[in-house]
Amino acid sequence: MDLWLLIQAFIMGLVEGITEFLPISSTGHLIITAALLDFWTKEKRDVFEVAIQLGAILSVCYEYRERLFKVITGLLQNKPEAWRFSINVAVAFLPAAILGFLTIHAIKEHLFNAVTVAIALIVGGVIILWAEKREHTIRIHEVDDMTASDAFKVGLAQCAALIPGTSRSGATIIGGLLFGLSRKVAAEFSFFLAIPTMFAATFYDVYKNRDVFEMADMPVFAVGFVVSFVSALLVIRALMRYISKHDFTIFAYYRIVFGLFILATAGLGLITWSH
Repeated sequence: MDLWLLIQAFIMGLVEGITEFLPISSTGHLIITAALLDFWTKEKRDVFEVAIQLGAILSVCYEYRERLFKVITGLLQNKPEAWRFSINVAVAFLPAAILGFLTIHAIKEHLFNAVTVAIALIVGGVIILWAEKREHTIRIHEVDDMTASDAFKVGLAQCAALIPGTSRSGATIIGGLLFGLSRKVAAEFSFFLAIPTMFAATFYDVYKNRDVFEMADMPVFAVGFVVSFVSALLVIRALMRYISKHDFTIFAYYRIVFGLFILATAGLGLITWSH
């Protein structure tokens, strides 16, 4: 096994784990990182990027395992709060799932490039700054207080994340803030919403591209998966501590600076961003 390939897989897994649940776009960062590393063939890279997302989402399942177990047992016992939570997640999941199913091929063909990522990073950063400067009217302080209508609105916001560079967590968290959720609720519901969203995307892409897999590639996938899981778990815990005392402004400035850097280096021909 090529040691450099394993190192690349480690870096890609680290980037995925760090960026997946921060409002800075994991897909955008993976596109940029893969371009810099010239990582693998395009077919295998596409499947790899989806597969390591599974590591990140399993970190959410692990971190909130008690809550998820409570929901599952509540559904079996027909408890209203468990059904309400599950219905809210399902309602929020559907808009992006339907729109993504209809448009994913066109999006991958036309929007998976550095310029799109850079513009989305900058625009998203400006939106975050605007959202944070608004006067917040918080109606919902706990995830269990959300209604199906609240969940549907967050689901509509998640649709924006189909554009690479927008950030799924950023779209849902900022959307949640605009719709009256507290930062804690917006972040937690974004985590829970990621479970069906990313599981669906992972298994769909892995099944569709199953012929790309070779047993010799498994160590590469394993390294990326494990690194993604561990780093995402640490980021989730750090993010929840951070937002208890801070807002998302720092992420907005990071997005804008990073987006401008990509555009500047591409425009001056300093870096050839390709994916």
